[in-house]
Amino acid sequence: MSLQYITDDKGNTTGAYSPIQEWNDLKSKYKDIGQDDFEVPESHMKIVNERMEEYRKNPEKGDDFDSTLDEIERTL
Repeated sequence: MSLQYITDDKGNTTGAYSPIQEWNDLKSKYKDIGQDDFEVPESHMKIVNERMEEYRKNPEKGDDFDSTLDEIERTL
C-alpha cells in the first residue's frame, strides 16, 4: 500500500492519503470499511457518560489531548 502521510506545520501526522484504487480494493475486501453510521453499545455510552460527569465535576484532573498522546507514545 502506498500511503502518503499529511503533517501539520509542527511535523505532527494529521492524516493519510491512499490512492483511490487501493481504497476501493480495501472497501471490496472489508465491506464495512468507510461506514460512518454505527451504533455505540449502551454499556459503552454509560461509561462515557460517567466519565464526562466526573470530568464536569473535576475538570482540573483531566489531561489535555496532546499530553495524553505524548504519554501513550512514550509507552509504545
